[in-house]
Amino acid sequence: MTPITHLTIHCAATPEGRDNSAAEVTRWDIQRFGQASYHWVVELDGDAIRTLRDDQKGAHVAGHNTGNIGICYVGGTSTLNTGAKPKDTRTPKQRETLRRLVAEYRAKYPGIIVLGHRDWPGVSKACPIFDVKTAL
Repeated sequence: MTPITHLTIHCAATPEGRDNSAAEVTRWDIQRFGQASYHWVVELDGDAIRTLRDDQKGAHVAGHNTGNIGICYVGGTSTLNTGAKPKDTRTPKQRETLRRLVAEYRAKYPGIIVLGHRDWPGVSKACPIFDVKTAL
């Protein structure tokens, strides 16, 4: 899995305010991809739950998982009664935790490239609903 060259931010595409746990997100990924997708899942309260070690390959950007750390935050869509449209639903604690994790990875792996899932070539998703380059 080394060297680590990229870090990609994702949203779980879960409705605003729904308190899905990292364990749930990981269970969904295992059902879909046969493994945990992300290295970290950031829950609504800002807790960062490690789901893969840095030396383990995730399943979060098709064709670009080697050397790529995946961080996913719970949320990313409006409430179900409004049609579950893409929305930046990060809580203040999630914002703080995402900034901290990105700073830690930048310090640990100088030169790491930080992208949103939507920033990868060929990706046609809104994920993670905010501009990673300006926000983090």
